[in-house]
Amino acid sequence: MSHREERYTRPRVQTRVLQGGRRRRRWRALPAAVVILCLGAGAGLGLVGWRAWPEEGRALALTPAAEPSASAPRSSVTVEPRLVGTTVPVRLLSTRQPLADLPGGILAPTGILIDASTGRVLWAKRPHLRLPIASTTKIMTALIAIDRLRPNDIVTIHPSVPRVEPFKEGLRAGERVPTWKLLHGLMLSSGNDSALALAIGAAGSRNKFLALMNRKAESLGLEDTHFASPSGLIDENNYSTVWDLAALSRFAMWNPRFRTLVRTRVRQVSWPAPTMSKIYENHNKLLRNYPGANGIKTGWTTKAGHCYVASATRHGIRLIAVVLDSPDPYGDATKMLDLGFSIRG
Repeated sequence: MSHREERYTRPRVQTRVLQGGRRRRRWRALPAAVVILCLGAGAGLGLVGWRAWPEEGRALALTPAAEPSASAPRSSVTVEPRLVGTTVPVRLLSTRQPLADLPGGILAPTGILIDASTGRVLWAKRPHLRLPIASTTKIMTALIAIDRLRPNDIVTIHPSVPRVEPFKEGLRAGERVPTWKLLHGLMLSSGNDSALALAIGAAGSRNKFLALMNRKAESLGLEDTHFASPSGLIDENNYSTVWDLAALSRFAMWNPRFRTLVRTRVRQVSWPAPTMSKIYENHNKLLRNYPGANGIKTGWTTKAGHCYVASATRHGIRLIAVVLDSPDPYGDATKMLDLGFSIRG
């Protein structure tokens, strides 16, 4: 079998088609000294910015990189961070041989461990195997909703939302709900109705939101990912790989709103009568029993099995572990995280 193992296939779409076209402006020549000074300062800022997490409250804007050349390695997933007006291409994930050894491996058919600060893959098992991803889909849903809606923007619940099954928080048609409450319902309680409410609120319709999800996946270079649902409840044609999910999660964790959301264990919020209040409890068990755990998403359907993306930080070392279809997702993730801290500590 080739290095890219597939259970799902879809037509390839050229990245440049999704990015659209622009007229190029003609710039006047600048003195060589000015150009060298700007490039040097920009490169320094870019490298520093991606070697450490941004400070709380300071988001890092990211734009799609130029289309890679045909000779670019398969391990390159690239974006361009825009920091203080400067763009410097960097990789979301990269490999460096040999990978670490994990005695006994993991029970899941596929898994990956990365250094979240550098994007280096520390360990992997069949990282390009396409599988359904259940509610880990909501990582992308949250990311796009956060990008398009402010925390206090009001979303009016569409009549189709309460009909979503199963695993929902109980939204009612016509309710007017702040975005931040829906995000807690999405990422802590994993409400499928919250996912649809945010999709309609952010894009106007479910289909338009799915288009945004897939366009974002393309722009990030997630070559083995396709979304058919904002919640992950639909397995057919909703798939990814541990490689792509690790890259997406590293990208998402740069957003301070997203980081704060996924590390929250419990949140009680007020609600209009007759509900009065709701308690959102995070399904991520490692937040309670693994030192340094700080996110990010669990998932399960009958077809996808248990899917899990975990993040943990100790002494400045930031790791992300991903498994799909695991009979023991927390055990597999713990084993990988322990490996990462042992070799990086």
